[in-house]
Amino acid sequence: MSTGKQVAAAAEAQAVSDHRAQAFTFGEPESVLSAREIFDYLECWHNGRWYEPPLSLDGLAKSVKASVHLDSGLRFKRNQLTRTFIPHKLLSRQAFEQFVQDYLCLGNAYLEQRRSQLGSTLSLQPPLAKYMRVGKDGRFFQVQGWRDEHEFEPGSVFHLREVDLHQEIYGLPEWTSALQSALLNQSATLFRRKYFENGSHAGFILYMTDSAQQEGDIDDLRKALRNAKGPGNFRNLFVYAPNGKKDGIQLIPVSEVAAKDDFNSIKDQTQGDVLAALRVYPQLMGIVPKNAGGFGSPREAFQVYSALEMEPLQERLRLVNDWLGEEVVRFKPFELPAPA
Repeated sequence: MSTGKQVAAAAEAQAVSDHRAQAFTFGEPESVLSAREIFDYLECWHNGRWYEPPLSLDGLAKSVKASVHLDSGLRFKRNQLTRTFIPHKLLSRQAFEQFVQDYLCLGNAYLEQRRSQLGSTLSLQPPLAKYMRVGKDGRFFQVQGWRDEHEFEPGSVFHLREVDLHQEIYGLPEWTSALQSALLNQSATLFRRKYFENGSHAGFILYMTDSAQQEGDIDDLRKALRNAKGPGNFRNLFVYAPNGKKDGIQLIPVSEVAAKDDFNSIKDQTQGDVLAALRVYPQLMGIVPKNAGGFGSPREAFQVYSALEMEPLQERLRLVNDWLGEEVVRFKPFELPAPA
């Protein structure tokens, strides 16, 4: 090959090398919550002293706050049961409220019978179900840490559990079937929140084909884009390209895809799943209807809900009376004030 052709080939190769396409990313990945820490166990295995729960009770307790409708629905049930509860000298309203909340949220609730030295019952106190463990032969433990455990006196603990199809040691909350929907609702909210915090306008592809740009210009542009994240978002970006072509630099926004995701659809669908699992009517939850007809009369909904949902819960809570041999759990009927 002649020297002239070699010089031309080398110049062409250098030109291709100088104008090669570059791609880079900016912004760090954000973690989202998952159900991995909740579904820790497949069965209630015995560790030598007590049985481990089939699901992480700590994970379930955290998941209650994952969805506003889940948390609000459980509180609504608790408030209605506490409102109709008749306090007893052995079981205060405050102790009953904790007992009910543990049962509704975790599917397990416990009452410890505090006895005097003569053996008479002084009071019934609810140890937190999150830390309770069931052993063999009616033994119960309270475990708050690896070496922080307490064993209760035999026969002093009443355990109310939600029935389960797979095991008879622990109960599982009735809203477990809606757990994934609640977490999806939370993930959608967190994603949208991160979307705005990170500067949604910074999500784009900057496509550059202008041969007039130099490597130093690319570095300056890369630095300016990286500074547009976090506290620098909402800043305007100015690019000056002398002798550049009209379409030499193109801005292709990809954030519009994320902005048009099914956020509202996800929120509505997961809301319906959670309310269906809790069997709470939307007009009792303060949800604003989206149709002109509304949800119907809240009074009628409350009357039906009380008969079909709350009264069976009251009957289940009365199992304490059978265990103690004394009627300590009593309720007033569900009634609403007469309309003005």
